[in-house]
Amino acid sequence: MQQELVEAINQIMPFGKYAGRKLLMLPEPYLVWFHSKGFPEGKLGRQLALVYEIKLNGLESTFAPLLKD
Repeated sequence: MQQELVEAINQIMPFGKYAGRKLLMLPEPYLVWFHSKGFPEGKLGRQLALVYEIKLNGLESTFAPLLKD
């Protein structure tokens, strides 16, 4: 699970307004929008949902040290 978490927060957003940003660095309103519209299918959707939960619970600073350069 820890590896999945590290992978999720470091995943690069592949499309849209914030393409090229790591998922943990996406603005919370963008993730809230995805939550209301539905996350994409597959791995990216699961990762976005996980990052949404991290931000929703105010844990972003806890996971920020796990970001890779």
